Amino acid sequence: MSHPAWNLDWRRHMLAGVLAALTLAPLPAAAQQVPTDFTEIVKQKMPAVVAITTQQRVEEQEQAQSLPDDLPFREFFRRYYGEPSGPRPQQPRQALGSGFVISPDGYIVTNNHVVEDAAEIHVVFGERNNVPAKLVGRDPATDIAVLKVDPPPNMAIATWGDSDAAEPGSWVIAIGSPFGLGGTVTVGVVSARSRDIRSGPYDDYIQTDASINRGNSGGPLFNARGEVIGVNTAIFSPSGVNIGIGFAVPARTAQAVADQLIRTGRVERGYVGLRLQELTRAIAQALGRADDKGVLVASVEPGSPAEKAGFRTGDVVTQFDRKPVASGRDLSRTVAAMKPGTRAPATVIRDGKTEELTVVIGQRSDEQATEPAALSGADGGKRLGLALSPIPEAARGQLGLEPGTSGVLIQRVEPNSPAAQAGLRQGDVIVSANNQPVIAPTDVAKAWTHAQGQKRPVLLRVKREDQYLFVAVEA
Repeated sequence: MSHPAWNLDWRRHMLAGVLAALTLAPLPAAAQQVPTDFTEIVKQKMPAVVAITTQQRVEEQEQAQSLPDDLPFREFFRRYYGEPSGPRPQQPRQALGSGFVISPDGYIVTNNHVVEDAAEIHVVFGERNNVPAKLVGRDPATDIAVLKVDPPPNMAIATWGDSDAAEPGSWVIAIGSPFGLGGTVTVGVVSARSRDIRSGPYDDYIQTDASINRGNSGGPLFNARGEVIGVNTAIFSPSGVNIGIGFAVPARTAQAVADQLIRTGRVERGYVGLRLQELTRAIAQALGRADDKGVLVASVEPGSPAEKAGFRTGDVVTQFDRKPVASGRDLSRTVAAMKPGTRAPATVIRDGKTEELTVVIGQRSDEQATEPAALSGADGGKRLGLALSPIPEAARGQLGLEPGTSGVLIQRVEPNSPAAQAGLRQGDVIVSANNQPVIAPTDVAKAWTHAQGQKRPVLLRVKREDQYLFVAVEA
């Protein structure tokens, strides 16, 4: 039996040895460079951050509940409870955001949503120096805008940094005016990169846990060297306040957009005219492909560069400009970044064969900026779960169908059916099944039966509102 005092002495020796080992072990270089605090960086960069106030005029309208078309006595309710009233007088509304100075000329970067529809814009330096600002240009697709002020004396300037070098875990500092509290500093780390939050076609956000709240929009996200690596833009929160999930437009994107806005007042983007859809496992199986690499062409805009280059609906794009295509959003960003007039090679899989195409990049206008279509997967089932009918001639205009377009109208989707689980909706128009035109409901039934025999999904091409998309329904 050991003596208690010896056990205690042995533990002390072990603890001393562990502490000595920890003391002698060299820290990683990154850890050695962490500042004890961010006081000096904040002192240098705080003056370059501004608060932004705008006066907006909004037209308030009474909101009326929409009555279903098939509601009994619908006309009675409409007649006796009335239609929505006309517009009320416009009321001024004040918005508050943040921004930062990027040049000695007085150019300031902020978010588009901070200054959108603003009748007046003012920039506040410090606490009291309030000066009017002019809108130079804005880009809704990336939510970036540039303002211009007459430079006040001794105006501080923020410098851009390398957002691609910001790895998860690296320090970041957010400065802005949350809830109107100007000059607020919060510190955190980069939580993730290349986040797609489905806010636009070019989402590529930096995620951070540095506290970001309402009013931080448009403010800078600094790295530990005091360089701007992002523009704080959005938060994810059920309550609208910080829960540790904030997003910033990376400096790589924001700087390029700001430079174009300063030079020309607008952003020039490449355009080819493809509506894209992610290639899911079910769609890949329906196309007879061994993998789901690439992106599916849901439709080709008439007269577009893509149509002239020979792209077809149903093509699977695997390479563009000699780079692999990982997703529809990846391809959209690649095209958007290319200069109009550039010739770009593309590789597509068509009917199981590889085709090489060359497209001349066009110029994208605001109305051409569209997002890749979304698609839901499904589990199989013997009953498709659709009630179909021929398309009434009187409904063609309402459905937005081009003259001569064939197809069948979905009148009803059975709950929990394979069709419902795949995302089909009442009012969708099925125009093809397994890449064959659909003329009558029996064409869809035959394709479904054939798919069940082959134990593979049936691939339906659907017209929904103003877009076409593919839906794979598993048998």
